[in-house]
Amino acid sequence: MRIATPFSASSTATDVVADVDLTGKAMIVTGASSGIGVETARALAAAGARVTLAVRDLVAGQRTADDIAATTGSNRISVSRLDLTDLESIDAFTDGWKGPLHALIHNAGVMQTPQSYTRYGWELQFATNHLGHFALTSALHGALTEAVTATGEARIVAVSSSGHGSSPVRFDDLFFRRRPYDSGHAYGQSKTAQILFAVEATRRWAHHGITTNALMPGGIWTNLQRHWDPDRLTRLKAAIPGKTPQQGAATSVLLAASPRLRGVSGRYFDDCNEAEPVEEIIDGLHGVREWALDKDAARRLWDVSLALIDAVRASSSGPGSASASST
Repeated sequence: MRIATPFSASSTATDVVADVDLTGKAMIVTGASSGIGVETARALAAAGARVTLAVRDLVAGQRTADDIAATTGSNRISVSRLDLTDLESIDAFTDGWKGPLHALIHNAGVMQTPQSYTRYGWELQFATNHLGHFALTSALHGALTEAVTATGEARIVAVSSSGHGSSPVRFDDLFFRRRPYDSGHAYGQSKTAQILFAVEATRRWAHHGITTNALMPGGIWTNLQRHWDPDRLTRLKAAIPGKTPQQGAATSVLLAASPRLRGVSGRYFDDCNEAEPVEEIIDGLHGVREWALDKDAARRLWDVSLALIDAVRASSSGPGSASASST
């Protein structure tokens, strides 16, 4: 049975935590200096959580933290540097984390970028949207387990997209080495990967109290579309008003904080409710493709992701050469 809540596309992040007390809980939001990440962090902080903004740009991150503090009155907001394309940056972030972690929100992402690669040879969108978050979460598994011991649960929230409907994970050519580069397909498979991560993390960790769900935030006009053709973007904004960032953050906050989702794992949500499997994404926004829920593909992706990260670590003689957790 699909999960339904009283909330909808018009609900805001503030709405879904209106009666939720997160005092004493520690949460991380990646990419929290712009777009829906800001509003996700703001709602969690307003509900009492200790929120860490994990960002590439510390100046922008601190500016966001100051704004959230001013609007919520919270003094429990911190900023830490995190570059998801750099394993050394991920290691520095996770090595510096102390104590339990009650929720980790995979919010950071890039969309339809020109063809480019990290220094490890990984296609940028797959590296940022999936592999970096995979390495981060693996390294924070112990902190998530601490939270389970303390409160009975910990949550991982993977921000995916209806764009996953454009491509399954192409295991035969993850990084577009043999096929022509298509920025939309590259984005699509990276967002399919986020859903598959939720499926496999559920199999591995849910029985320990760590739940993982994925979501589509909705159509929101943010800096994420900066690589789109400007004329096309202008036309689309005029034709499709879209959600506000506050509405776009609602489903992330629901999955991270609402008691209604306690024990729920391995699902994909849009507009604050579990999405139905579809053969084609409805109106470009709703539903989840079957390939994103495929348990065999989810297991394979986990193994492939682990192997890619371990190969980089094995070739490094400097800091961060330890293997990623395969828990």
